[in-house]
Amino acid sequence: MASSIGMMDSAYFVGRNEILTWINNRLQLNLSRIEEAASGAVQCQMMDMTYPGVVPMHKVNFDAKTEYDMIQNYKILQEVFNKLKIDKHIEVNRLVKGRPLDNLEFLQWLKRYCDSVNGGIMNENYNPVERRCRVGRDRNMKNSLKSSKSLQTNTMNNPGSGDTLSPNKTSGNKQVRSSGTAGGANSLAEIQPLSKEITDLKLSVDLLEKERDFYFAKLRDIEILCQASELEDLPVSVAIKKILYAADAKESALEEAQDYLNQTMNAAEAEAEEEEAEIDT
Repeated sequence: MASSIGMMDSAYFVGRNEILTWINNRLQLNLSRIEEAASGAVQCQMMDMTYPGVVPMHKVNFDAKTEYDMIQNYKILQEVFNKLKIDKHIEVNRLVKGRPLDNLEFLQWLKRYCDSVNGGIMNENYNPVERRCRVGRDRNMKNSLKSSKSLQTNTMNNPGSGDTLSPNKTSGNKQVRSSGTAGGANSLAEIQPLSKEITDLKLSVDLLEKERDFYFAKLRDIEILCQASELEDLPVSVAIKKILYAADAKESALEEAQDYLNQTMNAAEAEAEEEEAEIDT
């Protein structure tokens, strides 16, 4: 099912408001922007609702703010996809940036997939709030245990941590500060070219996204033209739609369209020849 959802599928023309309503109603959330779902936790819980027990919800971090924590959520989601043999690669590096278009496309795909599994019917026995609260309680308990263990370890390893500093320690601190100043200057010199490189990469990505949107709009215009009532049954329109609706990026889509056109043209020529032969006789 996942591989059959192509870029020209109707799933990708579902609006942001509809996607947000779908998420908020099912998971009892109050999202107002698509990028609020960039952490991957929403997607994990959607799969948890669709396939109860398959997602290890105790590992999902609903408070993920950093890219590292978000990536961990998407790793869980990708593992679930692999377990269910869902042929869908997650563009994690793009999603964690919080760009609305990238996250919208992924959520459009997710909605189409979940609707195909359960026919769009919500699991009435699923309590999304309880599932999230349970995950939060487990996470808080683990964090408190880790903090207490860390405190005990520090106390055992540093029994004299409350003592005043000796002269040697004071001089050591001064040396660290002076070396830290020099190190900071070197770090700044290294950061500047890296920052410029990041800026250039961001500009390149923005240009690529604009180019992608431009060609996507062109494809959409072609699709609308081919769907016009007076043109949709023409052989050329049918051949173009075979290419647009191809599930995978295969060269065979073009070959299939060309074969269809050749067969149609040959059949038309044969029919014309038969009509001429009948007229001559």
